[in-house]
Amino acid sequence: MDAGLFTANNVWMMLATALVFFMHTGFAFLEIGLTRQKNTINILFKNIFIITVGLLLYYAWGFNMMYPGFEEGSSGIFGFAGWGIAAPEGGMTPDYADGGYTWWTDFLFQGMFAATAATIVSGAVAERIKIGSFMIFTVVYVGLVYPIVGAWKWGGGFLDSWGFYDFAGSTLVHSVGGWAALVAIFLLGSRIGKFDEDGKPKAIPGHNIPLATAGVLILWLGWFGFNGGSVLSADPELTSLVLVTTSLAAAAGGVGAFILSTIMYKNMDLTMFLNGILGGLVGITAGADLMSPNEAVIIGFLAGLIIVLGVAFIDKLKLDDPVGAVTVHLITGIWGTLAVGLFGDKAGAGQFMTQLYGVLIVGVFCVVCSFIILGALKAIMGLRVSKEEEVEGLDLHEHGMDAYPDFTND
Repeated sequence: MDAGLFTANNVWMMLATALVFFMHTGFAFLEIGLTRQKNTINILFKNIFIITVGLLLYYAWGFNMMYPGFEEGSSGIFGFAGWGIAAPEGGMTPDYADGGYTWWTDFLFQGMFAATAATIVSGAVAERIKIGSFMIFTVVYVGLVYPIVGAWKWGGGFLDSWGFYDFAGSTLVHSVGGWAALVAIFLLGSRIGKFDEDGKPKAIPGHNIPLATAGVLILWLGWFGFNGGSVLSADPELTSLVLVTTSLAAAAGGVGAFILSTIMYKNMDLTMFLNGILGGLVGITAGADLMSPNEAVIIGFLAGLIIVLGVAFIDKLKLDDPVGAVTVHLITGIWGTLAVGLFGDKAGAGQFMTQLYGVLIVGVFCVVCSFIILGALKAIMGLRVSKEEEVEGLDLHEHGMDAYPDFTND
């Protein structure tokens, strides 16, 4: 391979890595914007904890657990290539990864994905989970559950051998986080005041919608690295197609959610519009490289409709998800994964069933693991803060700080 092409591929992958890292800023802005001022420090602390500890866990063992190098004849369920990271022979040359990137770039790009699963949970459990319990959950889920599931497809495991397809993680990243978020909000219960005596949901407005809007736009930008980098090279044709399908799905998702929410609720809800964009992005992630622009618009638009219906469904179940994480990441993640069997280059009944089996297997594994981890934490140290702490805010009780001291009454 030409040295210039190898360098160009690697530079694009490093840029994509930076874009995925920047998504953590978007997640942080979105979560604090859609929740109350008194819990801002707590949410920011969780997000910083996730990216720092998540990367260290991925270095210590996660990368080698996710890419263990399954031997021929292996069950493809679990493997481990050893502790720590060290570049193999030829890892810095075009002999590695068909010249798409170096081994070090490979580790860092995948490491940026690893922390995202726990970030999804952070938004769902906002304003009422004990910080210590969340930190322990993050260590176990990011350190063990995420790399095991990732190995089943991206590490060459049994889902890969079945033909299951997930280009950039509608299931392997977003649904993995979404299943944990669902279990967590079930075990935690709703925030005080979320539901009235008749069980009807009441809005708890976020304190900074402009910041939430900025967060969504940052996430959209970051998705160019999330999906575009998943081409695993700077291939001009495929990379540009992926960026087009990603953007069109995001736009269509926002418009779909905006239209349906306006029809259903007779008002133009910006937060629903924003979550529709994210739903479109999650929905296209599994098949962004397989879809035509027309198919991307359809997938995104339907994801936007699913967002509105999903949020209403979660409320009907009396589950409290302050940022809509379960709907955005789990429900549209499932939709995007199944869409691979309905649209694009791999569409067909056989592929659809393979996608469905993959969704179900990952779902069962993640739900069982989440119940074990969170159930144990609930029994041993508790998951939820006290009523007093929740009412007065986690910033004060967990951190002894205020995010906006100049605007707080004495």
